[in-house]
Amino acid sequence: MDALIHFLPQVWFVILALFLFLYVMLDGFDLGVGILSLTSSNEERRSILMTSLGNIWDANETWLVLMGGALFGAFPLAYGTILSALYIPIFMMIFGLIFRAVAFEFREHSDQKLFWNAAFGVGSFIAALGQGFSLGSVIEGIAVDEAGHFIGSTWDWLDWRSLLVALALIQGYVLIGSTYLILKTEGDLQKTHFRTAKLAAITTLVGAVLITVTTPIVYEAARTRLFSPPLIYIFSVIPVLGIILVGLLLRSLNKEEENTPFVWTILIFLLTFIGLGMIVFPYIIPTQITIYQAAAAPSALVFMLTFIGVLIPIMLFYNIYNYVVFRGKVVGDVYEESS
Repeated sequence: MDALIHFLPQVWFVILALFLFLYVMLDGFDLGVGILSLTSSNEERRSILMTSLGNIWDANETWLVLMGGALFGAFPLAYGTILSALYIPIFMMIFGLIFRAVAFEFREHSDQKLFWNAAFGVGSFIAALGQGFSLGSVIEGIAVDEAGHFIGSTWDWLDWRSLLVALALIQGYVLIGSTYLILKTEGDLQKTHFRTAKLAAITTLVGAVLITVTTPIVYEAARTRLFSPPLIYIFSVIPVLGIILVGLLLRSLNKEEENTPFVWTILIFLLTFIGLGMIVFPYIIPTQITIYQAAAAPSALVFMLTFIGVLIPIMLFYNIYNYVVFRGKVVGDVYEESS
């Protein structure tokens, strides 16, 4: 029984990490495309960008709902503490997602699309910014008492470190959004996003390097973990692999390959998540609350595991089927010269 009590929180930690990765990867390019729509030079181009998302973006956001529900059920203490500490950035994210969804639907039926175009792009940016602040604050750590309840102030989430994580995440979204649009577009519009992908790859790399360098300097707990065997050997490999993947990404962009840039970008995101998960584990709120302290009762974890074991394959099948059905290029009547 003791082994089960120790094992179940680890299983749910992995499940939450999977949900978060799938959400960031899938809805990440949605948000990236939304941010990129702000730079579109004309209405036809913007329509192509939004059409590329029309049949898939609802399913992508489902992983965020699953992640929130799983966190509430598996780690209720962490759920309450995180929401108390990050009320403002989480509200920013929800507001941005709602604003984006409303703009997406209203734009289709509006004769004056300018406002809804801006609302879609700004909503995507605000949602990404809120997610970045939330991620940066969780990594940095949340002030809690001995019982694990939040004791900090309303604005603890806002500092230069969480801002750095937020900006890096936005650049990552622009990168995966650009590589997705390379898959879905052609002609001058595709060439435009080859250029935006190159720029985003460089800025994302700069942000990742800054976060990697400053994390062990600023956080003593992270420094202790990172420079202690055997993690020091693992973390010495991850940055090298990251640089190699970025090099392969830039090489594929320079050769104007259509499929491989998206694949390399996904691998970069996956490598980042693996490194982040290894830094955080076994904490659900670094460096205060472990997954064992925050976990629900074993009976609840087992019941949820039975339910989620059925739901995950269904969701994955639905996502894959969706992308297979709506694969291919999205084109307009005329491609104008790129700006």
